[in-house]
Amino acid sequence: MTALLRYQTALLLRSQRWLPPVILYAAFLGVGVQSGQPVLDSLGYTAAALLPVAAWLVRICVTGEPAAARACVTAARGPARSHLAALLTALAAAALLGTVATLIVTVISHHATNDHRLPVSPVRAGTAGLLATLACALLGSAVGALTNRPLLRSPGRAVPTMLLATLLAVVVGGSPAHAAVSGLVSGSESGRIPVSPLPLAAAALLTAAAFTTACALNGRRSS
Repeated sequence: MTALLRYQTALLLRSQRWLPPVILYAAFLGVGVQSGQPVLDSLGYTAAALLPVAAWLVRICVTGEPAAARACVTAARGPARSHLAALLTALAAAALLGTVATLIVTVISHHATNDHRLPVSPVRAGTAGLLATLACALLGSAVGALTNRPLLRSPGRAVPTMLLATLLAVVVGGSPAHAAVSGLVSGSESGRIPVSPLPLAAAALLTAAAFTTACALNGRRSS
Protein backbone atom coordinates (compact mmCIF):
# COMPACT_ATOMS: atom_id res chain seq x y z
CA MET A 1 0.00 0.00 0.00
CA THR A 2 2.89 2.37 0.71
CA ALA A 3 4.13 2.04 -2.87
CA LEU A 4 0.64 2.69 -4.20
CA LEU A 5 0.30 5.80 -2.06
CA ARG A 6 3.64 7.11 -3.31
CA TYR A 7 2.58 6.39 -6.88
CA GLN A 8 -0.76 8.16 -6.49
CA THR A 9 0.87 11.13 -4.76
CA ALA A 10 3.43 11.50 -7.53
CA LEU A 11 0.68 11.17 -10.13
CA LEU A 12 -1.37 13.90 -8.45
CA LEU A 13 1.53 16.32 -8.08
CA ARG A 14 2.91 15.84 -11.58
CA SER A 15 -0.50 16.21 -13.22
CA GLN A 16 -0.93 19.70 -11.72
CA ARG A 17 -4.68 19.04 -11.72
CA TRP A 18 -4.62 19.89 -8.02
CA LEU A 19 -3.99 23.54 -8.84
CA PRO A 20 -7.61 24.57 -9.69
CA PRO A 21 -9.19 23.32 -6.42
CA VAL A 22 -6.33 24.71 -4.34
CA ILE A 23 -6.53 28.09 -6.07
CA LEU A 24 -10.30 28.11 -5.69
CA TYR A 25 -9.98 27.35 -1.98
CA ALA A 26 -7.43 30.13 -1.55
CA ALA A 27 -9.77 32.50 -3.39
CA PHE A 28 -12.68 31.52 -1.13
CA LEU A 29 -10.59 32.21 1.92
CA GLY A 30 -9.25 35.44 0.48
CA VAL A 31 -12.79 36.72 -0.02
CA GLY A 32 -14.46 35.29 3.08
CA VAL A 33 -11.71 35.51 5.70
CA GLN A 34 -10.05 38.80 6.60
CA SER A 35 -7.46 39.60 9.23
CA GLY A 36 -9.08 40.74 12.46
CA GLN A 37 -12.40 38.96 11.99
CA PRO A 38 -13.77 36.76 14.83
CA VAL A 39 -11.73 33.59 14.87
CA LEU A 40 -14.53 31.02 15.25
CA ASP A 41 -16.60 32.47 12.40
CA SER A 42 -13.54 32.46 10.16
CA LEU A 43 -12.68 28.88 11.11
CA GLY A 44 -16.22 27.77 10.33
CA TYR A 45 -15.97 29.31 6.88
CA THR A 46 -12.56 27.69 6.37
CA ALA A 47 -13.89 24.25 7.26
CA ALA A 48 -17.07 24.50 5.17
CA ALA A 49 -15.21 25.69 2.09
CA LEU A 50 -12.92 22.64 2.24
CA LEU A 51 -15.72 20.12 1.74
CA PRO A 52 -16.25 20.62 -2.03
CA VAL A 53 -12.49 20.94 -2.50
CA ALA A 54 -12.00 17.51 -0.90
CA ALA A 55 -14.62 15.99 -3.19
CA TRP A 56 -12.93 17.60 -6.18
CA LEU A 57 -9.54 16.19 -5.16
CA VAL A 58 -11.09 12.72 -4.97
CA ARG A 59 -12.41 13.12 -8.50
CA ILE A 60 -8.96 14.18 -9.68
CA CYS A 61 -7.29 11.16 -8.07
CA VAL A 62 -9.77 8.52 -9.25
CA THR A 63 -10.05 9.80 -12.83
CA GLY A 64 -6.60 11.21 -13.56
CA GLU A 65 -4.74 7.95 -14.17
CA PRO A 66 -4.38 6.92 -17.83
CA ALA A 67 -6.39 3.83 -18.72
CA ALA A 68 -3.33 1.76 -19.61
CA ALA A 69 -1.54 2.68 -16.38
CA ARG A 70 -4.67 1.95 -14.36
CA ALA A 71 -4.93 -1.48 -15.95
CA CYS A 72 -1.31 -2.28 -15.10
CA VAL A 73 -1.63 -1.13 -11.49
CA THR A 74 -4.91 -3.00 -11.10
CA ALA A 75 -3.38 -6.19 -12.45
CA ALA A 76 -0.37 -5.89 -10.15
CA ARG A 77 -2.01 -4.79 -6.88
CA GLY A 78 -5.73 -5.46 -7.31
CA PRO A 79 -8.58 -3.08 -8.19
CA ALA A 80 -9.75 -2.48 -4.62
CA ARG A 81 -6.32 -1.62 -3.23
CA SER A 82 -5.40 0.62 -6.15
CA HIS A 83 -8.68 2.51 -5.82
CA LEU A 84 -8.24 2.85 -2.05
CA ALA A 85 -4.79 4.35 -2.60
CA ALA A 86 -6.31 7.01 -4.87
CA LEU A 87 -8.98 7.82 -2.29
CA LEU A 88 -6.50 8.02 0.58
CA THR A 89 -4.21 10.27 -1.44
CA ALA A 90 -7.03 12.70 -2.07
CA LEU A 91 -8.07 12.63 1.59
CA ALA A 92 -4.50 13.28 2.74
CA ALA A 93 -4.17 16.21 0.32
CA ALA A 94 -7.44 17.73 1.54
CA ALA A 95 -6.48 17.25 5.20
CA LEU A 96 -3.06 18.84 4.66
CA LEU A 97 -4.58 21.79 2.80
CA GLY A 98 -7.21 22.30 5.49
CA THR A 99 -4.69 22.03 8.33
CA VAL A 100 -2.46 24.71 6.82
CA ALA A 101 -5.45 26.99 6.20
CA THR A 102 -6.72 26.47 9.76
CA LEU A 103 -3.37 27.41 11.27
CA ILE A 104 -3.12 30.56 9.16
CA VAL A 105 -6.70 31.63 9.88
CA THR A 106 -6.22 31.04 13.62
CA VAL A 107 -3.16 33.29 13.66
CA ILE A 108 -4.58 36.19 11.65
CA SER A 109 -8.07 36.28 13.20
CA HIS A 110 -9.28 38.26 16.21
CA HIS A 111 -9.50 35.99 19.25
CA ALA A 112 -12.89 37.12 20.51
CA THR A 113 -16.59 36.46 20.02
CA ASN A 114 -18.39 38.03 17.09
CA ASP A 115 -19.48 40.97 19.25
CA HIS A 116 -15.83 41.45 20.33
CA ARG A 117 -16.80 41.37 24.03
CA LEU A 118 -15.54 37.97 25.20
CA PRO A 119 -12.00 36.67 24.64
CA VAL A 120 -11.51 33.34 22.89
CA SER A 121 -8.53 31.08 23.54
CA PRO A 122 -6.55 30.79 20.28
CA VAL A 123 -5.38 27.28 21.19
CA ARG A 124 -8.89 25.98 21.88
CA ALA A 125 -10.26 27.84 18.87
CA GLY A 126 -7.57 26.37 16.63
CA THR A 127 -8.23 22.89 18.01
CA ALA A 128 -11.98 23.21 17.41
CA GLY A 129 -11.34 24.60 13.94
CA LEU A 130 -8.98 21.76 13.08
CA LEU A 131 -11.50 19.15 14.22
CA ALA A 132 -14.16 20.78 12.05
CA THR A 133 -11.81 21.06 9.09
CA LEU A 134 -10.82 17.40 9.28
CA ALA A 135 -14.49 16.41 9.57
CA CYS A 136 -15.23 18.36 6.40
CA ALA A 137 -12.21 16.86 4.63
CA LEU A 138 -13.43 13.38 5.54
CA LEU A 139 -17.03 14.00 4.54
CA GLY A 140 -16.00 15.69 1.30
CA SER A 141 -13.83 12.69 0.47
CA ALA A 142 -16.77 10.39 1.21
CA VAL A 143 -18.97 12.40 -1.15
CA GLY A 144 -16.29 12.23 -3.82
CA ALA A 145 -15.94 8.47 -3.40
CA LEU A 146 -19.68 7.90 -3.87
CA THR A 147 -20.22 10.30 -6.77
CA ASN A 148 -17.35 9.31 -9.07
CA ARG A 149 -15.86 6.19 -10.58
CA PRO A 150 -16.81 3.36 -10.18
CA LEU A 151 -20.34 4.35 -9.06
CA LEU A 152 -20.84 7.20 -11.53
CA ARG A 153 -18.60 7.10 -14.59
CA SER A 154 -20.21 9.76 -16.77
CA PRO A 155 -18.96 13.30 -16.00
CA GLY A 156 -22.40 14.63 -16.93
CA ARG A 157 -23.86 12.72 -14.00
CA ALA A 158 -20.93 12.61 -11.62
CA VAL A 159 -20.08 16.32 -11.43
CA PRO A 160 -23.61 17.71 -10.80
CA THR A 161 -24.30 14.93 -8.31
CA MET A 162 -21.05 15.63 -6.51
CA LEU A 163 -21.75 19.35 -6.29
CA LEU A 164 -25.28 18.81 -4.99
CA ALA A 165 -24.09 16.25 -2.45
CA THR A 166 -21.39 18.57 -1.11
CA LEU A 167 -23.95 21.34 -0.68
CA LEU A 168 -26.31 19.03 1.19
CA ALA A 169 -23.48 17.75 3.37
CA VAL A 170 -22.90 21.29 4.63
CA VAL A 171 -26.46 22.55 5.07
CA VAL A 172 -28.52 19.49 6.07
CA GLY A 173 -29.03 19.05 9.79
CA GLY A 174 -27.55 15.86 11.17
CA SER A 175 -24.56 15.99 8.85
CA PRO A 176 -21.23 15.84 10.72
CA ALA A 177 -19.98 18.78 8.66
CA HIS A 178 -23.06 20.83 9.49
CA ALA A 179 -22.69 20.00 13.17
CA ALA A 180 -19.02 20.95 13.22
CA VAL A 181 -19.44 24.23 11.34
CA SER A 182 -22.60 25.30 13.17
CA GLY A 183 -20.85 24.56 16.47
CA LEU A 184 -18.12 27.04 15.57
CA VAL A 185 -20.66 29.69 14.56
CA SER A 186 -22.64 29.18 17.76
CA GLY A 187 -19.44 29.33 19.78
CA SER A 188 -18.61 32.65 18.20
CA GLU A 189 -21.87 34.02 19.61
CA SER A 190 -21.66 32.49 23.08
CA GLY A 191 -17.92 32.28 23.66
CA ARG A 192 -18.12 28.55 24.40
CA ILE A 193 -15.67 26.77 22.13
CA PRO A 194 -17.06 23.45 20.82
CA VAL A 195 -14.02 21.15 21.16
CA SER A 196 -15.87 17.91 20.47
CA PRO A 197 -14.56 14.85 18.58
CA LEU A 198 -18.07 13.55 17.81
CA PRO A 199 -18.53 15.19 14.36
CA LEU A 200 -15.04 14.04 13.38
CA ALA A 201 -15.74 10.49 14.57
CA ALA A 202 -19.07 10.38 12.70
CA ALA A 203 -17.41 11.71 9.55
CA ALA A 204 -14.67 9.10 9.86
CA LEU A 205 -17.24 6.29 10.10
CA LEU A 206 -19.16 7.57 7.07
CA THR A 207 -15.96 7.95 5.10
CA ALA A 208 -14.82 4.44 5.96
CA ALA A 209 -18.16 3.08 4.76
CA ALA A 210 -18.02 5.14 1.56
CA PHE A 211 -14.45 4.08 0.78
CA THR A 212 -15.29 0.43 1.45
CA THR A 213 -18.29 0.60 -0.87
CA ALA A 214 -16.38 2.33 -3.66
CA CYS A 215 -13.43 -0.07 -3.44
CA ALA A 216 -15.69 -3.14 -3.36
CA LEU A 217 -17.60 -1.96 -6.43
CA ASN A 218 -14.39 -1.10 -8.24
CA GLY A 219 -13.19 -4.63 -7.60
CA ARG A 220 -16.39 -6.18 -8.94
CA ARG A 221 -16.57 -4.02 -12.05
CA SER A 222 -12.91 -4.59 -12.82
CA SER A 223 -13.21 -8.37 -12.55
